[in-house]
Amino acid sequence: MTRLFNIVDAFSRLLSWIAQVVTVVLVISMIYEVVARYAFGAPTIWAFDISYMATGTLFVLGAAYALKQDAHVRIDFLAQKMPVGIRRKLEGFVFVFLITPIFAGLSKFAIERAWRAFETGEVENVSPWAPLMWPFFAILAIGLVALTLQQLVHGLRVFRGDEDQPFKLEA
Repeated sequence: MTRLFNIVDAFSRLLSWIAQVVTVVLVISMIYEVVARYAFGAPTIWAFDISYMATGTLFVLGAAYALKQDAHVRIDFLAQKMPVGIRRKLEGFVFVFLITPIFAGLSKFAIERAWRAFETGEVENVSPWAPLMWPFFAILAIGLVALTLQQLVHGLRVFRGDEDQPFKLEA
């Protein structure tokens, strides 16, 4: 099972590196848009689409790695009052039996949405650029699948009591 966990971790890490590259693309495209608009009076027709697609991409592709690093915000004032063993079981249960199935459903919906957009050649209707939407939807689906897998792995690690993880339980 540890091998499977490591594969999911590596996939999350790969997606986080892609998100870092997308961040650079986002910054460069926004600088280009500002210069084109204000220095040359020639705004681009694609800047808005690139900005929301790149921002969505970097968030969804980085989410699984953030979970792996225990970087998501928690509101755990009730859990902090519980014994460590109960907290561990509660978190494992919530991740494996509540959060993972919900995100599995969201992932399924995202995959279906991306496929439908691919089949129909869906474009962004609001934009004058009218980019194809399936690549963006596919990226969202990939990110959600990675997050779902990382949630399952996290929950199973918590159940197993793996100490090499960033999961921190203050006694």
